Amino acid sequence: MSVLFYSEGDDPEPWRQAFAAAFPEMPFEIWPNVGDVNSVRYALVWNPPPGLLRKLPGLMAILSLGAGVDALLADPTTPQLPVVRLLDAGLAPQMAEYAIYAVLHFHRRMPAYRDQQTAAKWRPLAPVLAGEWPVGVMGTGVIGSLIARQLVSLGYPVRGWSRSGADMDGVESFAGADRLDAFLQGCRVVVNVLPLTPQTTGILNAQRFAAMPGGSYVVNIGRGGHLVEADLLAALDSGHIAGAMLDVFGEEPLPASHRFWSHPGVIVTPHVAGVTVAREAEAQVIANVRRMERGEAPVGIVDREKGY
Repeated sequence: MSVLFYSEGDDPEPWRQAFAAAFPEMPFEIWPNVGDVNSVRYALVWNPPPGLLRKLPGLMAILSLGAGVDALLADPTTPQLPVVRLLDAGLAPQMAEYAIYAVLHFHRRMPAYRDQQTAAKWRPLAPVLAGEWPVGVMGTGVIGSLIARQLVSLGYPVRGWSRSGADMDGVESFAGADRLDAFLQGCRVVVNVLPLTPQTTGILNAQRFAAMPGGSYVVNIGRGGHLVEADLLAALDSGHIAGAMLDVFGEEPLPASHRFWSHPGVIVTPHVAGVTVAREAEAQVIANVRRMERGEAPVGIVDREKGY
C-alpha cells in the first residue's frame, strides 16, 4: 500500500516528510518513479495528465492538492472514486485580503489618481462613501462568506449570489440563475469566487456585464473558465465596465501577446490571490487518510454532480 504524488508546481519533499511521520509503513512515491502501480492506494495530485489515474488499479481515493477540482472532473479518464478537495488550507484569509484590496482600489479611485500622477496633475476627486458603493460577491462558500463578512464590517452594502443562496447577517442574498441579473444590477463591483462547474463556465459574459451598472468593475479570483475574456475586453473598450482586476485566466501563464497585459483598464496578477499553506494542507490530507484507513468518510469529498 502506497501513496502516489503528482504535481508539476508543488515540492513533494514536505509531503514526503509529513507522510513519513504519520504513516512510516506507507511508501511515498513520486510519479513516474513508482515501484508497483497495483499497490498505490491514494493519489495526491494537482492537474495530473489525462489517463494517469486509471493506470492505478488499486486506487481508493484521489486527494486534490487544491480546493479546485474542475480539471479532475473534466477528465473523462478520472476513475469513479472519491475525490477529496482541500477545504480552505489557508486560502480564505489571503483571498479575502485580495478581494478587499481590489474593492478599495476601485472604490477609492486609484486608477484615476494613477493617471493624474502620470500627467503630474493634482486634482482631488469628490469622495464616495463605502455605504454608497454596493459590492457583489459571487460564490458564498467558505471563501466568499469570509469576503462578504469583512466587507460588511467596512461599511459596504454587500450582496451575495450562489446556486442555492446563503443566509448571512448584513448580506442581501440572491439564489439561482433566474436571480443573477437582479443581483448584478445593484453592484458597483463584482467579486467572483465561484467554483468552476459546467453551470458556471463562462458565467462572466457579455449578457452579465450588460446587466451591471455603467462604470462598474469586475474582480475575478475564481477560475479563468468563469470569464469570457473577449466579452470583458469589449465591455472595457466600450466603457460600460470601468476596470477589472484579474488573477486567473483561461490560459496560464497568460500569453505575452494577450491584450490584458496592456489594457489600461485591467490589472493582472499571476494567480496569487490565494496560495495553499503547506502545513495546513498537510494536516488536512493526513487527517483524511487516517479517516479512510479507519473506514470512515473523508472530509471534503466532492459532489460530482455539483462539481465541488
